[in-house]
Amino acid sequence: MLFFEIVMVAMAAVRANMLRSVLTTLGIVIGIAAVITMVALGEGAQQRVEEQINRMGTSVLTVRPGQQMWGGVSRGDAELSVDDAIALRDESDGLLQVSPEQQSRLQVAYKRWNSNTQIMGVWPEYFEIYDHGLQYGRFFNQGEVQGRRRVAVLGFNMAETLGETPPELLVGETIQIRGIMFEVIGIMEEKGDAAWVRPDDQVFIPQSTAQYRVMGGRDRLNSIYAATDTPDQLDVAFAEIDRIMRREHRIKVGEEVDFNIRNSADLLETFNETTQTFAFLLAGIAAISLLVGGIGIMNIMLVSVTERTREIGVRKALGATRKAIMTQFLVEALFLCLLGGMIGVAAGYGASEMMTRVAAWETRVAPEAVVAAIGFSAAVGLFFGLWPARRAALLDPIDALRYE
Repeated sequence: MLFFEIVMVAMAAVRANMLRSVLTTLGIVIGIAAVITMVALGEGAQQRVEEQINRMGTSVLTVRPGQQMWGGVSRGDAELSVDDAIALRDESDGLLQVSPEQQSRLQVAYKRWNSNTQIMGVWPEYFEIYDHGLQYGRFFNQGEVQGRRRVAVLGFNMAETLGETPPELLVGETIQIRGIMFEVIGIMEEKGDAAWVRPDDQVFIPQSTAQYRVMGGRDRLNSIYAATDTPDQLDVAFAEIDRIMRREHRIKVGEEVDFNIRNSADLLETFNETTQTFAFLLAGIAAISLLVGGIGIMNIMLVSVTERTREIGVRKALGATRKAIMTQFLVEALFLCLLGGMIGVAAGYGASEMMTRVAAWETRVAPEAVVAAIGFSAAVGLFFGLWPARRAALLDPIDALRYE
């Protein structure tokens, strides 16, 4: 019996029991759709995290205060000072671009509008480290840092926050930060969120101005940013920062440090591992429904073998071989699973698009996930269809013809 004829007979059997075939494939459809949707959510989350961390810069090291230890007991957070930042800038032999960060959430007022906003005291190098662009005006310079000038650069969204004022009209205007007058000298381009940082909603002022005019002379920094020209220099920069900071804080080699050095590339890798773990977990949970669907396929095929015992006997009496009978039932199971897989992929893609448009969730249907889903559904059809097909092939034709 030709393979084409076997396929036609199998398709005729599927059409003869259309409702049962549809209900049989439903488990596969739901399983594949769930897997595609869950993987799309995981891929979308991973892509979003990568974009955000890339905005932070892939060659940036962040130095933060660590724990002060004495005799194995924590004495609270250590402190970073402006002297630490100056030492990193002056003693790294041009390897690092450095900017301290001193921040606080304060009241910002413009005419009758006001807002509680994150104020960032930084050096001019900060804007280059994070590749910030200007929409209007200019950034402040080192002379204005040394002179403790009261100048401010606003994030992209601040023009809307301060009374939806056109940004070009804000340049040259005066705003109040904690009741102190500041001249707006620049409006930054839109940057977007970068992980937990939202530069579009921040106000940037010279670090010295923040320290002495706004924050009461407090020398304690929130962090120090150090950037290299290329990511390849990060390992050397890490060692250089560790050496300089140990000397500034008088910590001997081998002793526990009171500062932390974080690499944005390591942070990206950690986020990726976390999102991949959640994606695999969600996909694994969704794959359980595929297993249930496969068991349903096997159950229906076993019922089909029982119902068509006389038909199998007649075909064997007319010369059909065991291989032909087995192939027919395998083709039926494989067709039902592949059909369910393709419908499930379409349903999963539709669900992903709906979540993106309605709920504004980031989703991404990866081509490899689609191929894997189709391949897995075919494997389910073969695996769970093998036993019923073998059972049909092994039926004795005489017993099958006598079957009622």
